[in-house]
Amino acid sequence: MIDKADILIVGAGIIGLTIARELVKNGFGDIVIIEKEPELGRHASGRNSGVLHAGIYYSPDSLKAKSCLNGNFLMRAYCKEKGLPLLENGKVIVTRTAEELPVLEELYGRATANGAKVELIDERQLAELEPNARTVGRALYSHYTAVVDPKAVLKSLKRDLEESGRVTFLLDCRLTGLKGSGRAVTSKGEIAFNRLVNAAGAHCDKVGRLFGIADKYRLIPFKGVYRLLRKDLPFTVNSSIYPVPDIRNPFLGVHFTRSVHGDVYVGPTAIPAFGRENYGIIAGIDAEGFAIAFEDLVLFLANAKFRSVALSEPVKYFPGFFYRDAARLVKELDRRDLVAASKVGIRPQLVDWETKQMVMDFMVVAEGAALHVLNPISPAFTSSMDLAQGIVAQHFSKR
Repeated sequence: MIDKADILIVGAGIIGLTIARELVKNGFGDIVIIEKEPELGRHASGRNSGVLHAGIYYSPDSLKAKSCLNGNFLMRAYCKEKGLPLLENGKVIVTRTAEELPVLEELYGRATANGAKVELIDERQLAELEPNARTVGRALYSHYTAVVDPKAVLKSLKRDLEESGRVTFLLDCRLTGLKGSGRAVTSKGEIAFNRLVNAAGAHCDKVGRLFGIADKYRLIPFKGVYRLLRKDLPFTVNSSIYPVPDIRNPFLGVHFTRSVHGDVYVGPTAIPAFGRENYGIIAGIDAEGFAIAFEDLVLFLANAKFRSVALSEPVKYFPGFFYRDAARLVKELDRRDLVAASKVGIRPQLVDWETKQMVMDFMVVAEGAALHVLNPISPAFTSSMDLAQGIVAQHFSKR
């Protein structure tokens, strides 16, 4: 057991790994990363769709917008350097009704302001890119959207960090408390630290509260269920087909994505869940489930945007409702074309409990010896390398 570190990082997801990588590049050493699971990628960083987003959805003044596109470029360059699976095949965003056309225009404006390469295309141009995609009038084509294998990226980053000789991993090691301002209590003993980075993902608010921050925030989990497109069909998906989202909410809607391994995933949903790791119907619900259920009820009554999600998403547990949602994006799809998939994710959405509003952007909070990355939701995987550069440049003196 290691009992001291210059920098202690809590969480070995994509945020923790990329911050560690950037620290090593800037001359830091004696870095310890603790991870409560026995292996990497068991949660959001290993369960996401692998899509590298291109900065289309986000308000230009947001941290998401500022980090997404460069993060995309950095991650693609890393995958090429390391020989990791990468699909640079773009994506299309389609309209389901004429009423969505103004939102499509808004997305085009946001994407352009954020530096993304996008085109408004007609139905004929869409058919050349995605023959089975359906749209009303126009669609948006994103050139820079790509797809990676998230677990392959995590594995490669871990190997790089270990080979640097400056980073030690302690797996199956859970942070349980603090002693004073510079000693972490873990399930494997105490670790003294000079600096601590909270990259705990779905548990970032709990870690934050140990340091007296994040008291006004609650983390509400949403479950993302996927299905698979059968491989023996006469039609397929070449890249990704997304709907025009409700940009008032931070969810992108059920969509089609071709993975780097050739599977076409359909999803995810955004079903309110009752546990931070509630991947099954009941599995993953713990004692906190009652508190989460109460918080969901409070939000349902106080927040119209949450209420619309809570009313529309849970029915997608049923294949018929899931199918109807997906079928609106394509010309040809039968209920039997979608089969069960093992992929399930949790989106840990931060909520400002004073205003009862969902936090729409990443949050980076520095307080004393600790730095907290809060609300690490999509596009956190895409943004991670750029976020890490900014965090290290701003909060750590170069060595």
